[in-house]
Amino acid sequence: MIRVVLADDQTLVRAGFRSILSVEDDIEVVGEAADGEQALALAHEHRPDVVLMDIRMPGTDGLEATRRITTDPRLAGVRVVILTTFDMDDHVYGALRAGASGFLVKDTEPMELLHGVRVVARGDALIAPAVTRRLISEFASRRRQPEPGPRLNALTEREREVMGLVGAGLSNDEIAARLVLSPATSKTHVSRIMTKLGVRDRAQLVILAYESGMITPGWLA
Repeated sequence: MIRVVLADDQTLVRAGFRSILSVEDDIEVVGEAADGEQALALAHEHRPDVVLMDIRMPGTDGLEATRRITTDPRLAGVRVVILTTFDMDDHVYGALRAGASGFLVKDTEPMELLHGVRVVARGDALIAPAVTRRLISEFASRRRQPEPGPRLNALTEREREVMGLVGAGLSNDEIAARLVLSPATSKTHVSRIMTKLGVRDRAQLVILAYESGMITPGWLA
């Protein structure tokens, strides 16, 4: 069972998401929060698999709540998906940097919402849609100077190549096809990279790939 917490200051928005999620046999909404502090409290109380988090909430906003959830070792299994009204919200990139596993636009189709919750619950990230890649590219390109950092030195040349393709938004199967590998080998490379770099999921690899200067927006045509 996938356990979900809804965090949004609008009661009607929460009710709409609950009505979509609650009818599914494999999803349970275990709590609702109207602000970031309530979201944090519910995350600690229920240890949900996924928190659907609005950014603009009174008091502790969704960005701060996301950062506190993703940096708390006690909540290591909790994934955050950002809810936003506009797909180019300036705060979304900050939320991804803070540890969110992806984002959904609030007027998303019900099937896309359900798919997103299931994808994140199994440990993947919502980075495949073109709009997500566009958002990351847009805000990553604003950084003046890449920051490679010493962590990347731990990667082999093959792992750097795979990470670059992850940063471009390719799935494991697409990476396997491009590098003439088996899907299982591609998945193993991605898992080892995340372990070496100490990142939570693919969304964090995408951010790091851009910010380290490993790739730049439009790198993979």
